[in-house]
Amino acid sequence: MRNSFFDRSLDAESIRRRIREVTAGKVGFYSVGLYPASLAYNCAMQNEAGRLLLAPRPGRELLGAFAEEVIGSMDPDHVERVLDMGTHRLSGQRITNTLADLIRRCELVVLSANSNHVEEDLLEACRLREELGREQVVLGCLAGAFNHDPISNSAYVLCEKQPNLAFFSGFHRHGALRNPFDSFTANFCHPNALTAMLGAQLMDQLSPNIQVSAGVHNVEGQYIKAAKNMSSVFAGFGYAYHEDNPGVLPTLLTLLLDQCLDQAATVSMARPDRQKLYHRQPIPLTELGYAVPRIEATLVRDGDFEKVRDHTFVQLTAMVADVRGSMMLPCSGKPTRNFQAGQVMAQLMRQEERCPMSMEELEQWCEQAGLRKGGLEGLKALRYWPQIARRYAIPVHDASMVNLLYMSLYGRPTVKETAYQVLTDSRELSSYCQESVRPSHSRRYAEALQNLDVPEALDLVVNAVIADNASRAMRDDMSIEENGADQGPAYLRLMEAIESQLEA
Repeated sequence: MRNSFFDRSLDAESIRRRIREVTAGKVGFYSVGLYPASLAYNCAMQNEAGRLLLAPRPGRELLGAFAEEVIGSMDPDHVERVLDMGTHRLSGQRITNTLADLIRRCELVVLSANSNHVEEDLLEACRLREELGREQVVLGCLAGAFNHDPISNSAYVLCEKQPNLAFFSGFHRHGALRNPFDSFTANFCHPNALTAMLGAQLMDQLSPNIQVSAGVHNVEGQYIKAAKNMSSVFAGFGYAYHEDNPGVLPTLLTLLLDQCLDQAATVSMARPDRQKLYHRQPIPLTELGYAVPRIEATLVRDGDFEKVRDHTFVQLTAMVADVRGSMMLPCSGKPTRNFQAGQVMAQLMRQEERCPMSMEELEQWCEQAGLRKGGLEGLKALRYWPQIARRYAIPVHDASMVNLLYMSLYGRPTVKETAYQVLTDSRELSSYCQESVRPSHSRRYAEALQNLDVPEALDLVVNAVIADNASRAMRDDMSIEENGADQGPAYLRLMEAIESQLEA
C-alpha cells in the first residue's frame, strides 16, 4: 500500500503547492469512539474545531460512546461544535459525514476503530481513495490489539502487514481530555520520516493542549499499544488485589513496563524494512527528535556479537509514557478501561477464591461492571498471545508477566490453581517476578549437547543426568500420597508449566 502525501512527481513547483495544501489541511477521524470524540471536545474547547472532522460508523451516533450523564455534564456549546465536526450541510439539512466525506476533505484520515473493524476499514479507505482520485490522503490507525486471520489461524500486528500504514499513539484518559487545563503528548509514526513530520504537524495543530511529535516506528508503536493494554489489565489486578501489600507493586509495575519495551524491541528486529528504516530516510532521524540514530542490544553467542533487540523507538517519549500512564491509578477520574478490567478480575478472584473459569466469565463480570466487551482491547489481545509470541520469537523471560496473566485465563485447571496461588500470595508473586525474568536453561543444554567434545559441556550434561537420576530415586521412595502431592513452590511450578506450553 502506497501511503504518502506526495505523488511521484519531480516538479518543484507542484511539490511546493502540495506542501502548502498539506500543512493547511484537515484531519479526519473515522469510527468515533471515546477517544476521537474526547479529542474533538478538547478541540472544541480550544476553539480549534475547524481543523478536525469526524465520521461515525454507519448506524452509530457521533457521541454514542458516552454515557448519558457524561454528555449531560458537557458544555452545550462545545457539544454543538463537536456535532458540527461530524456533519455537513446539504440544502439546509445537517447530514452525517461518511468515510468518503473525510477522504474528500482531509489530508490525513485516522481509522480509529478497534481491531474488530480496522482492517476492513483500511480496505474500504484504500478503495475510496482510488475511486475519488485522492491517493495522496495519508491513512493511519489507533488500534491497540492484534489482528487475526481466521483462514490461516495466525495473529499479527497490522502495521507489520501494512508497513506504510501510519500509527497515532499517546496517553490520554478520556475524562482528562475534557479538562481544558490538562495537556498531553502523542506520537505520529510513519516509516517515512518526512511523512511522519508532516502528519505530526497536522495532528499538533488540532489543539494547543496536545503536543504531537513524529517518529518512524509504527510497527513498534502498535505492538506496544497491544502489549500495554494486556499489561494494564495486570496492573489493575495488582492495585486492587494487593492494595494492602504495596511492597509488591513497584516490582510488578517495573516488570510490566520493561517487558513491554523489551518485547517491542524484539519485534523491531523482525521488521523486513528495518535497514530501509534507518538508511533510506529523506531526513535524519535526529531531525525528528531522536537523540541518536539507533539503539541496539547485543548478546555474545559462540564468540560473536549477535543483535537481538532494537530499542531505538524508546526515544519517543509519548510512546513510553502511554505504557507507564496506562498502569497508573489516577489521582482523580477513572483509570483506563483495561485497568478497570483488571480490577474486576481481582474482585472476581477475591469473591470466588479462584481464577476466572474462562475469558467469557471475566467478560461477563466486566459487562456487569459497565465495561463493554468490545472496548477491552487488552483482553482481546490475550486471546492471540501464544500466536504472537511464536510469530515474533519473543523469549519467555521477556514476557513472563503476560504469560502469567494468560495462564490464569486460558491454562488447564491444575495450572490455573497454581496461577491463583502465585497471583494472590504477595510472596509467591514477588518470587515469580524475580525468578521468571531469568532466561531458561534449555538453550544452554542444547548447545552443550552439540559440543560434547568440550570438557565443560560434557560435564554439564553429566551433572544433569546425575541430578535427574537422584531426583527419580527420591520420587521412587515416596509414598503414593506424597508422590501425588505438588512439588516445590507455586511460582516454580508455574514457570515450568509456562515454559513447557508457551516457549517458542
